[in-house]
Amino acid sequence: MSTTEQSPQSVTDQPAHRYTAALAARVEQQWQDRWESEGTFVAPNPAGPWADPEGVAGREKLYILDMFPYPSGKGLHVGHPLGYIATDVYGRFQRMQGRNVLHALGYDAFGLPAEQYAVRTGQHPRKTTEDNIVNMRRQLRRLGLAHDPRRSPATTDVDFYRWTQWVFLKVYNSWFDAEADGGRGRARHVDEPGASVRVG
Repeated sequence: MSTTEQSPQSVTDQPAHRYTAALAARVEQQWQDRWESEGTFVAPNPAGPWADPEGVAGREKLYILDMFPYPSGKGLHVGHPLGYIATDVYGRFQRMQGRNVLHALGYDAFGLPAEQYAVRTGQHPRKTTEDNIVNMRRQLRRLGLAHDPRRSPATTDVDFYRWTQWVFLKVYNSWFDAEADGGRGRARHVDEPGASVRVG
């Protein structure tokens, strides 16, 4: 049949390989599964259990930390990916330039919004926060962002906030001695000599 003799395609017929939302979801899920299984976005340490001394661990390092989403609601809003996509593009570019990129993200959940959400839902703040973090992790994975999944702290984790409380107590119980160490200055405990003469 010549091209002039071919019957025109019906308006209702779809091309054999149309890129649909369902196809896009399958393709993206396939790549996200592969990235996870191969550890594509994990940043190895130079030593220790997460070491990869023969691989990228010895390369120039780059640390990218995204703003922690606040899991006081059921999920992300459009403002979250807006910033995350920008840092993701930057991190991927730096990775292609040969750098060992640690792109991290955690979850910040202290404060009144988390408590108010728990009151509205009638659940304990720990339960609502942990459930919301699970959902946000699912959403972030579906976005295909290049965060290192092993480095994802939550400020509600005891192993995290015990250190922030320790630092706070160190700062709270200290004063800055500008004349110490030959004028370079350093923090001194409030019980050390000289604390009573501190100014301001």
